[in-house]
Amino acid sequence: MNRVAVYTGTFDPLTLGHVDIIRRAARLTDKLVIGVSTNSLKSPLFTLEQRVASLRREVAAIASNIVVQEFAGLAVQFAELVGAQFVVRGLRSGTDLDYESAMAAMNATMTPEVDTVFLVAAPAFASIASSLVKDVARGGGSIEHFVPAAVAAEIRAQAR
Repeated sequence: MNRVAVYTGTFDPLTLGHVDIIRRAARLTDKLVIGVSTNSLKSPLFTLEQRVASLRREVAAIASNIVVQEFAGLAVQFAELVGAQFVVRGLRSGTDLDYESAMAAMNATMTPEVDTVFLVAAPAFASIASSLVKDVARGGGSIEHFVPAAVAAEIRAQAR
């Protein structure tokens, strides 16, 4: 049986923390499907198409078992759609654990055959959040320590 996992998010923008979780999740699975979605509660800097293209470019060198695609709806429904047995979630802090644990419990009730796997952020990336990266960029600060170089260039171009 192939081990298939999904890792979902808005990835607006893709951060080095996301890349770290993707790299580690790809080693644990036969196939990692990265689902890129929209979130009505967030104001995206990039279009869905731009985020998908950025992710495809950045993960191409990580592993050949990674697929990037857009999706709408619940992550657990997306997992079912692509035949995944796992949903991967990254944890930066105890606050993330509280939120993600509740979501994992709801997902387990809706779709018991899909498990949630938590990967704890590496210390170097634990403070990075996409919303904070956007705030720093809007303020004219350096974001090169938080996002891949090409993503930093895209953010700067978008801000013009």
